[in-house]
Amino acid sequence: MKKVVILASLILGWTQVASAQSGDAAAGKDMTTMCAACHGADGNSAAATFPKLAGLGEKYLLKQLKDIRDGARPIPTMVGQVDDKSDQELADIAAFYASQPRSGGQADPELIALGAKVYRSGVAERNVAACTACHSPNGKGNAPAGFPALAGQHADYIAAQLKAYRLGYEDDSGRTNDGETKIMRTTAFGLSDKEIEAVSSYISGLK
Repeated sequence: MKKVVILASLILGWTQVASAQSGDAAAGKDMTTMCAACHGADGNSAAATFPKLAGLGEKYLLKQLKDIRDGARPIPTMVGQVDDKSDQELADIAAFYASQPRSGGQADPELIALGAKVYRSGVAERNVAACTACHSPNGKGNAPAGFPALAGQHADYIAAQLKAYRLGYEDDSGRTNDGETKIMRTTAFGLSDKEIEAVSSYISGLK
């Protein structure tokens, strides 16, 4: 029962920080010309250093865009890109990318077993929760709750974010915009480099 209560608290804590503002996908498309250089015209980036935004989830995307604009999530390559955007404009951009289908990825066969174990069962001895609790068994996330869809995302990008969250658990120079519950920082803190590599690869191969 205690684990259930803790998980519910984490989920509620995350959803409370996500905005309920809705956007206009058609209007958002008109504002993504510059974004296409890194993220692709439809949000499916070609380079693993840039995340696929397509199908990520409108609520999650809007929160990230606001955090980037307001300085809560510093990203050097995004400096100046959304500084002048209103909440509504960011909502429109988020709606556009959320409406686009995500391209697929490829998992490393040698990492699937470990990756599947971490994703579906977590790491009990280090109190790492299963990724399925928030991101669903098939990696499609939970859009209404603000949990991003991860299936098909670049493995290198996922690994980089997990390491950034892991650093952010103890050091503010890491990624810290996962809310007061520190749900992602706590999870990533208990993962080894090998487990991060494996689960990132596994997620990329989910359909």
